Amino acid sequence: MSALLSVQDIHTYYGDSYVLQGLSLEIEKGEALGVLGRNGMGKTTMINSIMGFVPPRRGHITFQGNDITQMTSYEISSLGIGLCPQGRRVFPTLSVRENLIVAEQTHTSSRWNVDAVYELFPRLGERRDQRAGSLSGGEQQMLAIGRALMTNPECLILDEPSEGLAPLIIQNLGEAIRSLKDEGLSILLVEQNTPFAIKTVDRVTVIGKGTVVYDASPQELWANEEIKQTHLGIG
Repeated sequence: MSALLSVQDIHTYYGDSYVLQGLSLEIEKGEALGVLGRNGMGKTTMINSIMGFVPPRRGHITFQGNDITQMTSYEISSLGIGLCPQGRRVFPTLSVRENLIVAEQTHTSSRWNVDAVYELFPRLGERRDQRAGSLSGGEQQMLAIGRALMTNPECLILDEPSEGLAPLIIQNLGEAIRSLKDEGLSILLVEQNTPFAIKTVDRVTVIGKGTVVYDASPQELWANEEIKQTHLGIG
């Protein structure tokens, strides 16, 4: 069976800076993949390549059998890849409801609408008329995920969703992500918080210096002291 999302031997540059150096990974339909690694190893560049922000100079990216390597970000999103970016990037002067509505994409098999997002994150429903800029960090993260879901994606990319959040909020966020996976949504979770990631995903891939250095189950990663110390900074 072919992968839902396949990244094959991509080489991506920022100007003369050679960032992704032959990176390859795949996500099957309904799978949650965690991508881990230290700062500066290429995790966000990988996302930018997948989403068309910084296309790779070599290699190929396919989604549901379509070559998306040189597509625009809008075309890629319309095919079914949703992005929740690092830093949340909500529209601060718009209400919670307005933030969700501006991202809405519907089709015949649409699962997500405003009410469905409120069901996943009841706190957003309670604050539907509140300006997004006045929300707490955790609430803004819920809103950012909800906004990505409003595009009704087949694959959801989450870039550092636990960053800067309190432990209880991180726990609640993990439960929400696992519920999305249980519904059959494919998830690419890019994280530096290794304990959070391994509790959330089915499989982990570790990136070092722009390429994949390790791929295994969460349990195998946690048992590998060398990989944890060398590539994740966990002693």
